[in-house]
Amino acid sequence: MNKLALDRHGWLKAHPNARRAPSPNYDARPAGDDAILLVMHNISLPPGQFGGIEIVDFFQNRLDYSAHPWLERLRGMTVSAHFLVRRDGCIVQFVSTCKRAWHAGVSTFEGRARCNDFSIGIEMEGTDCLPYAPAQYQALTGLLPALRARHPIRAARGHEHIAPGRKTDPGPFFDWERFGRDNQWLRRQLPPL
Repeated sequence: MNKLALDRHGWLKAHPNARRAPSPNYDARPAGDDAILLVMHNISLPPGQFGGIEIVDFFQNRLDYSAHPWLERLRGMTVSAHFLVRRDGCIVQFVSTCKRAWHAGVSTFEGRARCNDFSIGIEMEGTDCLPYAPAQYQALTGLLPALRARHPIRAARGHEHIAPGRKTDPGPFFDWERFGRDNQWLRRQLPPL
């Protein structure tokens, strides 16, 4: 199988395990900023349900709020991430890695606020209370070399680490040790365990 790679505009090149679903929820990074941080998240819509169209529709501002009572609380929100890794390992890209996706919100990394300015956001289809699928870790192992070849990423954190007390994802079931081992991160590049 061909490897994942980014084009010069920050989009994944055609690949059988990846697709584009462009989101309007992005803007330019501040001048001189590039992605140095990878931020891991989780999402399921409605909570605990996997495989539906709701996540893609949410990031594209097309969510049918009447499809489930819980979804109404998302009305008016405009958010995105660069990528979604589905339970089956398929990758959906919403925003060019050269642009600022709206995933981190109020956040801080190494004393610097506004992590969206200098990060790439990856949503794992999942919840804080269930293990992630092996196919998702395999997909990350395919995606991260492409990201690191294009951007000077030097650290990875969970949303919970850059927005403590406000966010809890990717949660206790995200296997940081496996993530680090599989993707050749140094211990200091990962959150404290």
